[in-house]
Amino acid sequence: MPDIEGACGPYFRSGPRIAAAVRWHMTSRFDGRVALVTGASRGIGLAIAQRIVAEGGRVCLTGRKQDGLREAVDSLGGAPHAIGVAGKADDEAHQLSTVERVIGEYGRLDVLVNNAGINPAYGPLLDLDLGAARKTVEVNVIAALGWLRATHRAWLGAHGGAVVNVASVAGLRPATGIGLYGVSKAALIQLTAQLAVELGPSVRVNAVAPAVVKTRFATALYDGREEQVAQAYPLRRLGVPPDVASAVAFLASDDAAWITGQTLAVDGGVTLGGGV
Repeated sequence: MPDIEGACGPYFRSGPRIAAAVRWHMTSRFDGRVALVTGASRGIGLAIAQRIVAEGGRVCLTGRKQDGLREAVDSLGGAPHAIGVAGKADDEAHQLSTVERVIGEYGRLDVLVNNAGINPAYGPLLDLDLGAARKTVEVNVIAALGWLRATHRAWLGAHGGAVVNVASVAGLRPATGIGLYGVSKAALIQLTAQLAVELGPSVRVNAVAPAVVKTRFATALYDGREEQVAQAYPLRRLGVPPDVASAVAFLASDDAAWITGQTLAVDGGVTLGGGV
């Protein structure tokens, strides 16, 4: 369960009635709702799933490895709180069968979080293997569109809902060494805005753009020099998965009911100046 009182300190200090109202609201924003989170066996994806379940929702997690998914689902309390479906994020058959499974299991699908992403290519753009570049775009951009299309046709188109894409600050400005990853995330940010226009008013589409978050995926960006890297951040620390999960939960909930097409930088202030 998230630290609701810590996150809403001023409200809790203002009186027991307001405190109770905020506590109830924060722990029930996803009551009766179902979310699909891709790439959720660990890291940011799992933290997002944890936050949604903690606030009353039910979640389907996807990932490539069945064992990792099973452990993640167990950590969420198992059925009916969560289910896992293994497969490759850019496999259209996997997308369609997963969405079908969610509808069959829960009878609805209100929230899609496109979190799955890869970064197999490191270095200057002109030195990259073009096969790796194509795969990066397939998973980070085209797969996100595929997941949204599948969920829209199965549920969102008729019933409405919310989509949150997990982009990166590398999609907002150039980043040394991960240029192709940044290009794919810039495309995802533009995809977010375009789909917000096309799918409104019933479906809201937003994105978050994290800076360096302490996960296995990002280890190469800070391993052995975390304090040095953190000096570029006004908040003087790197992110942790719950930082991103909180922002995603906000954008996916009715608290963001008048927000669409936006990309929220979850970055400790690093985009105000300094390096990624």
